[in-house]
Amino acid sequence: MMPRDNMTSLVQKIGRQALVTFRNPSLVGDKAFLDNQGKLQTLMTEIRAADLKIAPRKVDCASTPLPHNPPVTYMHICETDQFSMGVFLLKSGASIPLHDHPGMYGMLKVMYGKVRITCFDRLDKSTNVASDTQFKPPLLPFQRDTLRRSILRSVGEFTEESGPCILTPDRDNLHQIDAVDGPTAFLDILAPPYDPDDGRDCHYYKVLESASDSEDKKAEAQGQKEVWLMEVPQPSDFWCGGEPYPGPEVNI
Repeated sequence: MMPRDNMTSLVQKIGRQALVTFRNPSLVGDKAFLDNQGKLQTLMTEIRAADLKIAPRKVDCASTPLPHNPPVTYMHICETDQFSMGVFLLKSGASIPLHDHPGMYGMLKVMYGKVRITCFDRLDKSTNVASDTQFKPPLLPFQRDTLRRSILRSVGEFTEESGPCILTPDRDNLHQIDAVDGPTAFLDILAPPYDPDDGRDCHYYKVLESASDSEDKKAEAQGQKEVWLMEVPQPSDFWCGGEPYPGPEVNI
């Protein structure tokens, strides 16, 4: 018999609701999907670090982080064909660089600490770069072919008291996550999971500054600033390690 705490744990309820929400891809976007997504969002809003049996990490100011220690680690909770769920833990000052989630939905809920999430959307307009557009620093010809016109959608800070950050295939799909004022951790659901064999590989990007763009602080503050993004290799100072998940088991 399944232990009672597994049957009633909040993370178990979240796992089951995620399966219900994402198990039929053909229905994604209809009323039933939106209703189930709302239920999942409500459950994600309620969960706290104690529900996962994790606690805030202490910052050891007396020691210097070793260069071989990963800046980010991941606790795997569960994965199905429909979704994956786990916890990302960021050391103080660490970042998950700007990256995408091709064709994927996601929810991110901070467990402790604070994160700054910078979200971009790709624009549907032509991605061709005008020949007279200059960048700082200048680009090589082959680099110009990888540019994508995008819009800075939002920059927000999230704590354990905040609701979840939500992404869709078309909205807030590209984002960067920075730890603010110390270590942080967040529960993460992606649906469907990354799968390079099915066209869902993770790509990294760099925001380029156009030498000809005028600074529009008001538009930027409102999340309306258009930018050029260039696909880049995974940054050398970012990699993700693994560590055991100590919380209640999730059976799907």
